[in-house]
This record gives sequence, C-alpha cells and structure tokens, in this order.
Amino acid sequence: MRWLEKGSNVSRHRFKVGETVHLVPNRLERHVPGGAYTIQRQLPDEGRDLQYRVRNVQDGHERVVTEAQLRPAQALAPQH
Repeated sequence: MRWLEKGSNVSRHRFKVGETVHLVPNRLERHVPGGAYTIQRQLPDEGRDLQYRVRNVQDGHERVVTEAQLRPAQALAPQH
C-alpha cells in the first residue's frame, strides 16, 4: 500500500490533463473506437490500475479507461 502525507500532490499517473493520447481498446471492447483521445481528468488512485476520463477527439464521446489502454500520441506518430 502506498502512503502519502496529507496534502501531498504526488501522482503515479503517466499522462497529464489536456494531453492527447491514443486509446487501444482491449479485445472485449470492440464497440470502443480506438484512436486519438484527450485526457479530461485523472481519476483517484484506488490501489488498482490508474484510470482517466478521456474524450474522443473526433466525436467528443467521453469514457473512463485504464492507463494500460493508453499510449503516448508521439509513440504512434509516423517516423521520418
């Protein structure tokens, strides 16, 4: 278990609010469109997979996803 001092701003979240990421849905989420999403909110760390509220860049739909489903946008950009 992770202990934080009262008022500590330490976060294990890898992505920041406002950052554009790529969502890679798992096999059970075929209805979820992959692609570019913007981080809207980091959800509280409850000791399991870190979660985020994200918004699809194309259709504006919001959903909650785990950090394991996200990739940095630049990691998927074409290499020159």
